[in-house]
Amino acid sequence: MNHIKELRHQKVLVLGLAKSGTAAAEMLHELGAFVTVNDAKPFEQNDHAQQLLKQGMTVICGSHPENLLDEGFSLIVKNPGIPYSNPVLQEAKKREIPIWTEIELAYRISEAQMIGITGSNGKTTTTTLVAEMLAKGPLQPLVAGNIGTVATSVAKDATKNNIIVTELSSFQLMGTVKLKPSIAIITNIYEAHLDYHSDLEEYIDAKLTVAKNQTSEDILIYNAEQPVLAERAEKLNTTLLPFYVSAKNANGISADAEWVYWKGEPLYKREEIRLPGKHNLENVLAATAAALLVGAPLEQIRATVSTFAGVKHRTQYVGEWNDRLFYNDSKATNALATKSALEGFTRPVILLAGGKERHHSFDELIPYLPSIKAICHFGETSERLQQFAKMHDVLAYPFENLADAFSKAVELSAPLDVVLLSPASASWDQYESFEIRGDEFIHLVDQLIAKG
Repeated sequence: MNHIKELRHQKVLVLGLAKSGTAAAEMLHELGAFVTVNDAKPFEQNDHAQQLLKQGMTVICGSHPENLLDEGFSLIVKNPGIPYSNPVLQEAKKREIPIWTEIELAYRISEAQMIGITGSNGKTTTTTLVAEMLAKGPLQPLVAGNIGTVATSVAKDATKNNIIVTELSSFQLMGTVKLKPSIAIITNIYEAHLDYHSDLEEYIDAKLTVAKNQTSEDILIYNAEQPVLAERAEKLNTTLLPFYVSAKNANGISADAEWVYWKGEPLYKREEIRLPGKHNLENVLAATAAALLVGAPLEQIRATVSTFAGVKHRTQYVGEWNDRLFYNDSKATNALATKSALEGFTRPVILLAGGKERHHSFDELIPYLPSIKAICHFGETSERLQQFAKMHDVLAYPFENLADAFSKAVELSAPLDVVLLSPASASWDQYESFEIRGDEFIHLVDQLIAKG
């Protein structure tokens, strides 16, 4: 670990706890900062706050007091989920107090180089693929960030013999200053999280932050078939490595119907890739490029792409019952992600969808509606999904919850059908997370299979 001295004896506010805030507070304390933590959850119910108080930190819980910043803090480290519209952060901007997210702290203390992976869709799959491809490479991979362990905790123990493979959200990237991965990946950019970001431009800028500090010694792997990415990438100072999923290309990494190519030369056959769909081909190409650049053996890369069946909650195969296949894609919190899942299936699909209303359009699904036998929908977006289905002559059935929708989907299904949970909506109306929603679907499938 790099024992940075710039924060020693500095007053630092950690705003918002959970795992990342707690890890950041503990690291700042270890680095010699005078740490105050502030979390909206009451102290009596706040295990993280109680833990930090015992370690000697100042703890303020239950609200964000108006005079919170009067202590004269020189830095704020915020939980990524707290928007910049928060009054404390707005006041901090006026006072010109720097605002980081925990990932910036992790970068500064790390001895290991970093692969930083972001994008609207595919981050988790790409991150997992890269880590598995590097398992037998010259550097031992450690997974951190949005998945796996909090980045600060990973960076604390990482050495120069490691490489930190980090999934990065736009929320995390907005709070970075010096972050500079040696390899950055942007899988794709679509309209998303506009309930957090002020507009699409801010969201795109946040994603591109992963490469803003890179130089010609670093590499950005990016989706060259997206004009918005291709145009912005050309303005960066990094070395560019594009990927193309539609046809062979002499630049970067590409694929056609038969082969995956590295700089125009055949690398491995397309049929070796187990993950279905064009969206997963994006993930595989980006991961393969990163792994090759770090020195992973081609045999390990091929073994990974031929056996990797997906990440939990991301077009995850759950099981088979009476010749029906069940897939959990609970991570699909917008229509673009659901569209990507639908692209991967040639069988008829009964779609389970619905959730938190964020007023996203469902129009991305239109080209794939002919393959959908019915939509069983639930949650806040249920009414709009019903209207959308009716407008396009698709059978649709409204339900209060996922369990009832699942029962109807099974009833409607026939042999060789796919029952797919891909909600095209966030989970927060009925679930604390998409993981909990996906776990319920897995439980329902397991119960069904157990009954025979």
